[in-house]
Amino acid sequence: MSKGTGECSNRAVAPNTHTFHLSIGECAVTLEDVALILGLPTDGLPVTGMTMSSFEALEAECLHQFGVALRKSDCRGSCIKLTWLRDLKENLHLTGEIGIQRYVKCHIMLLIGTILFGDKSGAGVHWKFLPLLREFGSIIQYSWGSACLAHLYRALCWASRVDCKEIDGPLTLLLGWAWIRLPYLSPVPREPRSFPLANMWRNWERGDRRYRYMKLADFRKAFDEFQEGEFVWVAYAVDRMDPNIIPAEIYMHSVVWSATVPLVSFECIEWHATDRYRRQFGFIQGVPHEERNLDKAHGEVLTDPKNLNWAMAPTHYSWVMHWKNRYRHILSELPMPSQHPLDTYMHWYRGKFGNRLILSNLVGEENDEGNQDLD
Repeated sequence: MSKGTGECSNRAVAPNTHTFHLSIGECAVTLEDVALILGLPTDGLPVTGMTMSSFEALEAECLHQFGVALRKSDCRGSCIKLTWLRDLKENLHLTGEIGIQRYVKCHIMLLIGTILFGDKSGAGVHWKFLPLLREFGSIIQYSWGSACLAHLYRALCWASRVDCKEIDGPLTLLLGWAWIRLPYLSPVPREPRSFPLANMWRNWERGDRRYRYMKLADFRKAFDEFQEGEFVWVAYAVDRMDPNIIPAEIYMHSVVWSATVPLVSFECIEWHATDRYRRQFGFIQGVPHEERNLDKAHGEVLTDPKNLNWAMAPTHYSWVMHWKNRYRHILSELPMPSQHPLDTYMHWYRGKFGNRLILSNLVGEENDEGNQDLD
């Protein structure tokens, strides 16, 4: 696996593809993978809005949604400590609709702070997500899947730096993708008919003792011996996946899975470059467009408190609107393909990136010291 365009610059103007480079072409985690591996809604409103630095505003939001006002000691900057949310969840009374809704909102915030948008600290969750939960019936209307994927792309971007020794973000999604697309690297699934598909490997370490003792060198050797045909381009076809285990509402969002669009999550904007891995959607691959430059929207971080509506911010507004017009950017079959379009693509690909398997810094040689922490 490899990251797309070399080391991700910390400059906001650096264009990136966030793809992995294999000897057979580019591939990536997509909205389709998010929907099926994590079961998240992918079509819907962008996950964006206000970020505020006021503790009083946070206190009022918690009082409104949970019926409890947290203390300053329950926060880390603009983050709510996960310990406070866990304690709150354990002590909520599920005696009526309000109590049940508070419990579900608390559970969602814990999922956001761990599996979906977790950071390296593993200690808190930014409260910017909380206002999106105010209207209980509207929570499902947001594209949580695209926001989650944006955070994965950003995590891969940062992890590719030579001085980075750890990776955060939705790693359950990344591992599930790798095990589905590259099954020869996967432990034996314990629950093969589970949904979301990530549950197939729940408690896998209890059954696959061989996999538990595999080392980084074993995975490098597997990549060195990678053969064409070992990457599964169309991973969720009926001959590979029983469609009866996938809820119908998941497929209702499938229209946007191939859209070439920005992925939006407040300050985080990343590009879903589906034209570079068309084969994952069953299309013929041609030479892709140039990498999209997200300009100043790429690389924005919330290291300092920002009182800002990201949906209307000058750096982000056009990308938010692009997402809202996502149906215009869905992949279709190439018009009048050349006689050998894949040959044309591979000639371009090898000319640009080299005819070899490039390993990402996640399993690469130049970042050995840091990756020992990931074993």
